[in-house]
Amino acid sequence: MQTHTWLSYGDLAWTESIISSPGDCAEETEFYVNLIKEHSAIETKTLLHLGCGAGGNDFTFKKHFTVTGVDISAGMLGIAKRINPEVTYVHGDMRSIDLDECFDAVAIPDCIDYMVTLPDLHMAIHTAFIHLKPGGVLVLVAKTREEFSENNFCYTGTKDDVEITIFENNYIPASDCSIYEATLVYLIRQEGRLSIHTDRHTLGLFSQTQWISLMRDAGMDVRQMRLEGVYDRFILGEGEYPMQVFVGIKPR
Repeated sequence: MQTHTWLSYGDLAWTESIISSPGDCAEETEFYVNLIKEHSAIETKTLLHLGCGAGGNDFTFKKHFTVTGVDISAGMLGIAKRINPEVTYVHGDMRSIDLDECFDAVAIPDCIDYMVTLPDLHMAIHTAFIHLKPGGVLVLVAKTREEFSENNFCYTGTKDDVEITIFENNYIPASDCSIYEATLVYLIRQEGRLSIHTDRHTLGLFSQTQWISLMRDAGMDVRQMRLEGVYDRFILGEGEYPMQVFVGIKPR
């Protein structure tokens, strides 16, 4: 999980704020907020956001919680700090970071896909658990192997003299159904001059049973619900992109 090899989170991190505005995921984030408040056995005032990226979710999270965000990409954290100066941001890896602090809730609404192996996923869930207060909840959004299918996506954005189009292709190698590849092609026009960039990411695919087992093994009571429609508008042609939301409650 080395972001220095990923253009998307390094040299091209600046494109994130052009492709999507902080308010674009507000409705989705409010859904996570409601889940936290509904399932928590304690009052929820503080939130740890693992894999916070460019801070899009935090734009809404901060209206409800005192937020601490963690991400492995310095480029994304730079954007997040500009959007959300009220939020505390920490550079770190969700598999190993220890903030020596516990929170009322932990959220991983994105980026958990970058846990490519079961040991990676185990470490990320353990990190969430040790940072969670008794009675608090972990909200984790996952793509399960049973439901995941290959899709193509298109994202666009314009700001001043910059026009960006990103095509994304998802591919499951025949040799290994425990991963999928996301290949991105960036078309960036600045004052009409075109530059083309490609980026390839390898991400993990785990079964529903594996997700639930790892969360239960960590010591959490697990509840599950289906999440649909978040990315469907970006799919080229026919397709769907269902995800599962796992809510883990830490015993008091």
